[in-house]
Parts: sequence; structure tokens; C-alpha cells
Amino acid sequence: MMAQYHVLKAQVPDCLLFYRMGDFFELFFDDAKAAAATLDIALTARGMHDGQPVAMCGVPVHAAEGYLARLIKAGHRVAIAEQTESPAEAKKRGGSKSLVARGIVRVVTAGTLTEESLLDAKAANWLVALAEAGGELAIAAADISTGRFEIGCVLRGQRDAELARLSAAEIVVPDTLEDAPHGAYPCPRARFDSAAGEARMKTLFGVATLDGYGAFSRAELSAAAGLLAYLDNAGQGTLPFLQPPERRQAAGHMLIDAATRESLELTQATDGGRRGSLLDAVDRTVTGAGARLLRADIAAPLTDRGAIEARLDLVALFEADAALRDTVRRALKAQPDIGRALGRIAAGRGSPRDVGQLRDGLAEARGLHDRLGRLDDQPALLMTLLPQLAGHGALVDQLTRALVPMPPVDADKGGYIAEGYDAALDTLRASGGDGRRAIAGLEARYRAETGIATLRIRHNGVLGYHVEVAARHADPLMRAESGFTHRQTLAGVVRFNAPDLHDHAVKVGQAGAHALAAEAAHLEELTQAVLDRRHAIAGTADALARIDVAAGLAERAGEGGWCRPTLVDHSCFDIVGGRHPVVEQAVACAGGRFVANDCALSEESRLWLVTGPNMGGKSTFLRQNAAIAVLAQAGSPVPATSATLGLVDRLFSRVGASDNLARGRSTFMVEMVETAAILAQATPRSFVILDEVGRGTSTYDGLAIAWAVVEAIHDRNRCRCLFATHYHELTRLAERLDALTLHHVRAREWKGELVLLHELVRGPADRSYGLAVAKLAGLPAPVVARAKSVLAKLEAGRNATGGLAAGLDDLPLFAAAAAAEPKVDPLHAALAAADADALTPREALELVYRLKTILENDPG
Repeated sequence: MMAQYHVLKAQVPDCLLFYRMGDFFELFFDDAKAAAATLDIALTARGMHDGQPVAMCGVPVHAAEGYLARLIKAGHRVAIAEQTESPAEAKKRGGSKSLVARGIVRVVTAGTLTEESLLDAKAANWLVALAEAGGELAIAAADISTGRFEIGCVLRGQRDAELARLSAAEIVVPDTLEDAPHGAYPCPRARFDSAAGEARMKTLFGVATLDGYGAFSRAELSAAAGLLAYLDNAGQGTLPFLQPPERRQAAGHMLIDAATRESLELTQATDGGRRGSLLDAVDRTVTGAGARLLRADIAAPLTDRGAIEARLDLVALFEADAALRDTVRRALKAQPDIGRALGRIAAGRGSPRDVGQLRDGLAEARGLHDRLGRLDDQPALLMTLLPQLAGHGALVDQLTRALVPMPPVDADKGGYIAEGYDAALDTLRASGGDGRRAIAGLEARYRAETGIATLRIRHNGVLGYHVEVAARHADPLMRAESGFTHRQTLAGVVRFNAPDLHDHAVKVGQAGAHALAAEAAHLEELTQAVLDRRHAIAGTADALARIDVAAGLAERAGEGGWCRPTLVDHSCFDIVGGRHPVVEQAVACAGGRFVANDCALSEESRLWLVTGPNMGGKSTFLRQNAAIAVLAQAGSPVPATSATLGLVDRLFSRVGASDNLARGRSTFMVEMVETAAILAQATPRSFVILDEVGRGTSTYDGLAIAWAVVEAIHDRNRCRCLFATHYHELTRLAERLDALTLHHVRAREWKGELVLLHELVRGPADRSYGLAVAKLAGLPAPVVARAKSVLAKLEAGRNATGGLAAGLDDLPLFAAAAAAEPKVDPLHAALAAADADALTPREALELVYRLKTILENDPG
């Protein structure tokens, strides 16, 4: 057995091996130690191997999914080794001592899950492959639980934003890829062959050319090749169901980098959970598929105005008709998740219940089609979706006739094929039923003949049908002339067999076995009928999800008094009565009222400098406008009285402070890296929110950086920007920068107490109220008093010297200052780049020659 185990383990050295032994999956050696530590189960030892005890632990097969979930969540990969023949077949093949053959049937990883209990019903489970070829970088992504498949090229600077959008469960890369994402799994480069990827996709989708799906580049085909090879290995030669690939262009949606997603808490809160995120505050979907689609919409807002308007039109249909909305949402709420049921069936892990869910879901989809199809003035998107809800009549009829109303999860015990579907199966069941009734008659006869009123005929998997009596009544049945044969003695009971019981048991067993085989054959037939229509069924699942999203957004808009945004082609951002849905929800729960604020960015006023006290609402104002941009371009109503927006190509947020200790970055370093990315990538169509840039260093350094960043945003990026700051000296820039306007959040002191009004008004704040906020926060009174005296001294010094910003009015504007930057000395740069301690003698000589060449070419 250990020899067989080691052969299998050698095939998956990077996985924990679940080795099937009867009703348990056993783990051995280091696998057992790792699993025992993760699962908190007993670690034991059995026998010896190479002079050492063999460490082992095990989990029951019937409960394996729960253990798998914990192992996968902990970052492990698990290979499943099942018995590939029965003990009887092994005995027939090699004698009574022959070992049952086993083989690896599946590799379970975070990106290849299909089990319902292992997946989040409200989130997609993306497996992503990265590859490069021909100077391009491409991403292929698949959610095998539903069959979604995307391929597209990305610019190197956009890679992390795309990965953040997908929030991949697992990323695979060629082992030669430089600068691979953190945590990516390296695979042999040979698996990412573009020619092999093209051939494999043609075979998978049964086409002679891929032109119908798009003109894929070598990099895209290479990424697809790596993804399919990884799935093939995980399925041990069996690929899951995949829909035809959607060729995704990065320019088709708003680009949002990982830092911005995190700071805005778009789809998950800072603690990693869903609660407290923008998605959680917006989501009113009633199906898992709808929740997953809404998450995808918010993660990737569109930049195509026509597509956004089509989504908004569908939302408007349900918003205008509350009765229709309620009817549709009730119908959808009763819908099973047919997309994931189809995924399990296609992966070979489907159950009779999954087939029954498809029957019920497709029947409900047809009813929804009929209800919505009778509407007048159907939106264009609805007209596109309606045909996808119908066309399954023959399949639904077949499944309705074939399956019982509530099919079981476990197919092994049968009972899922309906009576009347197969006359031969009905006959077998009747025969088995007659046999069981005959056995019940035997029990009554045996009681009468023996006089033992407590005699029972029972059944188990080892003995089959047998007679069981209490030990005190066993002696008469032990006699040779009794007609009973002793089988087993246990504590308190004795078990017997009898010839006529054996005959009936054989008939019942044969009828039952034949019935199970007949049901299994029918299930295989029904499964194939489903798979023959898998692409159409997936289209129905997608259509139902889109309708659920639209109806849910209409429900949310009605709850909160949200408005439909107006999208325009020119660069503007005009919000009246804007609110932050997450904060508004929290304030309402606390019994308060959220203060709405306007925002009117335009070409003449595209950069707002916002000042005011901490806790006054600056950060909330910045975030709510970014959230409104996301929602609007996702095709959702927005939390405002009115909203007119020019489309945003990229969204940037530098809000909040955090260390990245794992990468050796301080709070200030993280702030500077994120700010640098904004200045390098923001375009005139972008939307940027910046909060307290420069606060992580000394006052003079911070002010200088903030001053230069404001000028750069205004003069070079020329994007729409909200810039919150405590550096009141920056307000001087309003006199020099034409498109910069000043705003502040209002606050008042009343009888020595600070009153925060959370209202944004034009003009600079009169002061920061820092000491008042400190007092509100509970700083000890002596400390606040001392701070007041220190502040008085500082303000006196500021008034005497002109303050921190003294002399800044004489600075040239950003463009002129940038032009005056000193020329880089190439000789100095080459010397600075050399690592003297690491140079070999030959490299040192080559450096000298290189320096002489630089000096000759640039003697100045």
C-alpha cells in the first residue's frame, strides 16, 4: 500500500494527498502533519517506514467537503486519490491479496472549486492566468462554477488594476514571468504555448476558427493555453464547462487600481468582509447569480455610454412599476442557482438535485419570459434578454416526466426517477416491494413458529437480511432441527439466517440492484440532455441575473430616493444633494440624519480644494462622489437629488493611511507611491480624490509636496479632482490657478463646544478647529490647555514671519519650475548605480571604460 501511495504522491508533490481507504481519506507523512495542524485533528502513527513511524491522520469521506474548505482557505492544494476499481474487481484481477487500484481523480485548488458548500454564493470564483508574448501582456480568467470565460490584453501599468477587478481566488503564471503578482502559482512555461492554446480552444468549442470570438493576439492565446492546461491538470484530463470566451478590452470599463478599491471599500470593507462595503449598501438582489453580477458591475463600471444607458433603461422599467417589480422579484427569489448547478453537472459532480434545480429554474424562466414579454414599450436590453429565457420546453418536459418533485442529493440510493417514466423500472421496484412485503410476512410467521414475540428481521450492509433475537431467546434457534443458521453473536443479541429468508433476500437484492442501475442509466441520459443545451442554459442564467440586478437596483432607488444619472460627453461632475450610501445607512441606524452636499466640477472649476476640521465630513464628501461615479457608470441610480456626469476613464483615490509592512513601506511611503501613480496615469477624463497628501512627514516637507501635487494636478493632469487638506496655506493657490476653487466643511463653536455641521460651502475654512476636535475626542483638559498656550506662541510667530507659506507667492508656476530642474550628470549617475562591493575585477574594468566613454561624449 505504501508503494502505491508514494507513486501517487510523486505525481502531486505540491499537494496534500487525500488517499481513499474505505470510508476515510487518509493522509500520511508531512501531509498528515500539515493537515492535522490546519484542521486541529488527531495525528497518529502507524507502522514504520525507513526506520521512522508513519505519521497519519484521516477525515471521513461523507464530511470531506468541510475539511477541504478549511484546507483550501488556509492556502493548501489537495489531490484526491480514489479507488478506481472495486475489491471484487481487484480480487478477480490479482487474487485475494490484490491491492485495490487507485488513481488521482482531481486536484482541488482555490480557483477550481465547484462544490456549493465551498463557494460564496454572492461572489464569483475566478481562476486567472497571466502570460506575455510578442511584447504584450494578457489575462485569461474563468469562473468554472458558472462557465464564465474572459480573455484580454492589458498594459503593464494596468495589470494590477485588472487583477484587483477580478479579485482572483487563484493566479497562475509561467515560471519564467518576471515581476509575477504576489502569491501567483508558477507553472511550466511549455503550458503557455500560444499555438497549443489556439488548437485547444478550437477543439473545446467545436469550431474551425476563433474569428467569431475575436482576433486574439499571441499573448491572449498564451494566457488561454496556460489556463486550460491548469484546468486539465486539476480535472485529471477532464475540462469543466466553459462558455465561449468574451474578449475584454481594458478601455471598455473604468480602470480602478487596488489601492482605490481598498480605500473606497467598493466590494469589501477594510476587514475583508462584505458588510460595510458600497456593494453591501447597494445590493437588493434576491439570487446568488444576481449578487455576483452586481459585484462584477461595481468592480468594472462601463465607459460605453450606450451600454450604461441600456442598463439604466431596464432599471427604470422596474422603478416605474412597483407591482411588476414585486412580481418579478418574488419569482426570482424562488429560483435555484441554475448557473452553478450546471457547472457542477458539467464537471461530473452533479447530483439528481442539481438536475431537478435546472428543471425548476428553466420552467420559472419561461414563466418570467411570458410575463415580461407582454409588456409594452420594452427597453432594448429587455428585448435582448427575453429570447434567452425561453427555448427549453422539450428539456423541461423531459426532466419533469423523469424526475420526482424533490430529487435527493445522493444518487447512490436511487429514488429520483419518477414512477411511470420507465415501465421496466416500475416492475423492478414492484418486485422489490413484493419481496420486502414477503419478508415482513416471514417475520410474522417466524414469531408464531418460535413463540418469540420480539423476533425481528433486520438488514445491514454486511449480513444483508437476517433474523435477530435477544440472547436469552437464542437457544431454541441454535438447535440443528430449528431451520435457522447461526450468523453472529453480539452483546445482548444473536443473529441467524434461514433458507426461505435467503431466497427472498436474493430476489429483493437483485431487483434493487437492477433498479439502481436503471436509475443511474436514466440519470446519465438526462445529464447528457442537459449538457447538449449547456450554452443556452448558461445564457438563461445570465439573463435572469441581469433582470435580478435591474429589479434590485430599482428597489434600492425607491428605498433611498435615488435618481437616474444623466451622462454627457463633456467633462463635468454636477451632483445636487449627493450622499454616501454606506455612511447614510449607518447614520440612520444611529437615529441621525445624513447631510447631503452638492458638487459641481467643470472645466472652469475642475479642482476643488476642501478644508475644514477633522470629523467635519471632508473624507465622506470625497468618497461619496467617487462612489456616485462608480454607481452611475455601473448602470445604477445614484444617491442624489440629481446627477450629471461626464464619463470617467480612470478613478483614483488617495484616502486614508496604511502601512505595507510586508513590503517594507511606511504610511508615508505608501502615500507617495499611490500619489505618484495618480500623477503618472490620470488623464483629463479621470476623476481623482486626494485626502491629506503630505501629512506623513514634517510640516515643511508635507506642505511642499502638497503644494506641488496640487499644481501638477491642475496644470499637467487637468482632471476633475477633489483635494482635502489641513494645509490652509494651499488656499493661496486659488489666486494663481484658474480652475481651482476653495470650499470647506462648516463648523461652529458654541459656548466653548465644537458643532460639526457636515455642510460644504464655498470659500476657505477660517481655521482647523484641531484643539476643539481633540477636546471632543477626550484629550485630558490639562493637555488641551497646554496645547492652547503652545498654539498661541506658534500663531504669534507665524504672524511675525508671514507663516509657513511666506515667499511662496514669488515661486514660478509648476510648468516653469519643472522646466528649471537641474540636468542629470550621467557620470555621477553611472557611478551611483555601481555596487562597488559586488563588482568582479572584469566588471570593474568594464566600468572604467564605460565611465571614460561617458566623459568623452559629455565632457561638460
